[in-house]
Amino acid sequence: MIKIDRETRVTLNFSLKLEDGQVVDSNFNSEPVAFEVGDGKLLPGFESRLLGMEAGEEASFTIPADDAFGNHNEDNIQVFDIEQFADADELEKGLVLSFTDAAHGEVPGVIQNIDENQVWVDFNHPLAGRALVFDVKIHNVEPRTSH
Repeated sequence: MIKIDRETRVTLNFSLKLEDGQVVDSNFNSEPVAFEVGDGKLLPGFESRLLGMEAGEEASFTIPADDAFGNHNEDNIQVFDIEQFADADELEKGLVLSFTDAAHGEVPGVIQNIDENQVWVDFNHPLAGRALVFDVKIHNVEPRTSH
């Protein structure tokens, strides 16, 4: 039987939860997903914990924040003048807005705080600073088809 390594394609079901048990994402009620280990589509901290597993195995593991989406970084919170927002009266704490970065790419920001003059926007990943709990069921492991 083939074990998961950096040269394999893996088909699995997974659930992603916070440590308090809140489910963030899961595909256990749908078709399994397939990916190639090392293709950059999944968290390296997640992939590394799959190494050595085989089809038919199930596991649960916790990934600390610094091995997942990183720790919350206060430098990623920016303050804007409220006049910069066309719909300022519709702003509310927790609202996710799309911003344009220096490379003209879209970046999501979460409204963290608002007063009459300023808006604080958090550009950290929403799961930054959180340990993540994964449950996985491996359905298939096969040799990788592309490099």
